[in-house]
Amino acid sequence: MILAGITGTLEELPGLLVLVPAAIGLRGNVFSALGNRLSTSIHVGTFRFSARRDSILVQNLAAALVLTIGMSLLLAVAARVLAVALAVPGAASLGNLALVSILGGTLASLVVLAATLTLTLGAVRYEWDLDNLVAPVVSTLGDVVTLPALWLAAELVGVRVLAPSLTWLLVLGTMVAMAVTWRSRLGLLRQIIRQSLPVLTAAALLSTLAGLTLQQQLDTFLDYKALFLLELAFVSSIGALGGIFSSRLATAFQLGTIEPVGVPGRAARVAGLGVLALAAPVMVLNAVGAELVAGLFGQSSPGLGSMLALSLVAGAIVMVFVCGVAYFGTLAAYRVGLDPDTYGVPVVTSSVDFGGALVFVVTIVSLGIAAT
Repeated sequence: MILAGITGTLEELPGLLVLVPAAIGLRGNVFSALGNRLSTSIHVGTFRFSARRDSILVQNLAAALVLTIGMSLLLAVAARVLAVALAVPGAASLGNLALVSILGGTLASLVVLAATLTLTLGAVRYEWDLDNLVAPVVSTLGDVVTLPALWLAAELVGVRVLAPSLTWLLVLGTMVAMAVTWRSRLGLLRQIIRQSLPVLTAAALLSTLAGLTLQQQLDTFLDYKALFLLELAFVSSIGALGGIFSSRLATAFQLGTIEPVGVPGRAARVAGLGVLALAAPVMVLNAVGAELVAGLFGQSSPGLGSMLALSLVAGAIVMVFVCGVAYFGTLAAYRVGLDPDTYGVPVVTSSVDFGGALVFVVTIVSLGIAAT
């Protein structure tokens, strides 16, 4: 609903919509991976709540915050390059995109970080399984808080003296933080930064392509703003379901409860079928919820029948795809000696961002909701 309500800002800053899915996805990628690493640490008995500089918790938190600002800068560059390369009319400048991406991303990340810490505390005290909680909570909260945070940051664009000064401060601070942590003497912090950057970069590029897909169909979304509501719920839900599957696989591979083989065994198939079974009611709920909220706020919609058909058809296609990505992506990371907690969720969510947006738009056209 927030996205539908800031379409004026999207039109004033062409190219910003290219940034939106990647900015939202970044929160899920960074903090779901953080939660997964903490979850595995809890499962194997090495986790302790400690404020020591070299503790598992502090090194993970520092890595998550630095990765957030570093990848936010990269997203701004990628969005600007794509917008110019594909001749988006009046594309926003790199400085403006960097200001919105870094400042908005930092504000949103502080909220998501607090939620991740709360879940971790609950996991330690009440024996919650973080593998089942982090992906859906973080991805949904990331959606909710990232959009208003980006909008608030966008309000600073054009403010004389303050905007350019703050932009330079944020960019220089980001570059210094990345350089310091890349060469840090803290082994876990350095490992997380170095292992995360490649997969997060690939995820960011895929997610900006998702934004570009939506940018190209902006007129259709402006005609039926209910599609904005459904698209974000659609991508977030499937990313959360795939994230749950990936998180459980990562823990199971490391604990030895699921065998990491090329052909999924019975335990892996049961876990995958459980996630697929959850998808059907979730897709129905997304369509009905988007239709109800659109009606409540007076936003245009193609109708409940079209919304249900779109959600179910596109959802069935993308869920099968994402389960395959979750299994084989987590398996590949584990087999080559990389941390599957760090790699699993970003691979899943970025694939959903791009593949989900593409399938969503293709399905809109195929169902005749959009003429082109």
